[in-house]
Formats: sequence, structure tokens, C-alpha cells
Amino acid sequence: MITQKFLDELSFNVIGAYIEVHRTIGRGLLENVYHECLKEELTYRKINFLTEMNVPLIYRNKELNTNLKCDLFVENCLVV
Repeated sequence: MITQKFLDELSFNVIGAYIEVHRTIGRGLLENVYHECLKEELTYRKINFLTEMNVPLIYRNKELNTNLKCDLFVENCLVV
């Protein structure tokens, strides 16, 4: 069971990872650069995640053919 305390701590740690990436490489780079660095930072911090997951889009009970992706799905409970 996922508790509010777990979500709060996880959010704090993920935000910290984002801050560390920004502090280390600075601003003004392309999104994919930050994404790759963040994956490395999360791995370094031993935070489990899935990346570039396809997300189904259901409209009127029909799954539409879209390219909707979730950048990061962290610890099976946090969408980034």
C-alpha cells in the first residue's frame, strides 16, 4: 500500500534529482539532454522508474492510435 508519507518522500527525492541535474549541467539545453541526465541521476539514487511508456488513450470506449507517452513513471506510482 502506498502511503502519503511514501509519496511525499518520493516526490522530495525526485525533485531533488531534478535540481541536481539542473545545478550540474545548467540551463538552456534541449529537453532530451535533461531527460537522459535525469535517468542517470535517478539510477544513481536507486529510484526505480520506467521511461517513455506508451499511454493508451481511450475515447468513447475506443482506444485511439496516438503517440502519447509518459516521460517517467517513478516507483510505479508517480507520473513525471
